[in-house]
Amino acid sequence: MTEILQPKGWMRPRGYSNGIVVPAGGKLIFVAGQIGWDPVTQQIVGDDFVAQTRQALQNVVTILAEAGAKPANIVRMTWYVLDKREYAAAASHLGRAYREVLGDHYPAMTLIEVQSLLEDRARVEIEATAAIS
Repeated sequence: MTEILQPKGWMRPRGYSNGIVVPAGGKLIFVAGQIGWDPVTQQIVGDDFVAQTRQALQNVVTILAEAGAKPANIVRMTWYVLDKREYAAAASHLGRAYREVLGDHYPAMTLIEVQSLLEDRARVEIEATAAIS
């Protein structure tokens, strides 16, 4: 089981954890960046940022399942977005989509604004690391 690091006196972050401890041993799973496309057809699900994010998260969960992992096993995520203002404007809708796919589990996360992603229509790419003890 993982342990969330919350230093005494610090405000609790919203939607992520500052750090997570993973016990030694077990299995680490590294999920490559996932975008908002249907993994069978490799077609972007649409131009809506939230819809792409929901699909990217679902793709992460599907890959984790191949290793016997669940969303609660995610210890770190990195999100690459084309526009941080678009991300901020969609925050409440993103939160709902996130909880629908991952539940109330908030690993250590980083958000990075990038100039472009490999797939031209992609608005977000999400990579994850998970641990099974």
